[in-house]
Amino acid sequence: MTFVVTENCIKCKFTDCVDVCPVDCFHAGPNFLVIDPDECIDCTLCEPECPANAIFAEDEVPEGQEQFIALNAELSKIWPSITEVQPAAADADAWNGKEGKLDLLER
Repeated sequence: MTFVVTENCIKCKFTDCVDVCPVDCFHAGPNFLVIDPDECIDCTLCEPECPANAIFAEDEVPEGQEQFIALNAELSKIWPSITEVQPAAADADAWNGKEGKLDLLER
């Protein structure tokens, strides 16, 4: 099993989770983070650190968010690894909790 970053991370991109990851499995795109399922060791440290509550165990991904399992796997292969906390998007708090952000994902 692995952990998955879901829709609420889009346009927020908080990186608190990156700081606690012992295996550096996070990858960053322009406005979203993903977890490499081949690197994730299922340690659970990232999940409670996410201010957007956007990280879930693969078997607990909320209904309607299942496409993010494949999206994390796909994008983690092409986006660079991120190993240090970076500033969140300037308007991250305004986007936190908004639904229907998948179309806003920048690849």
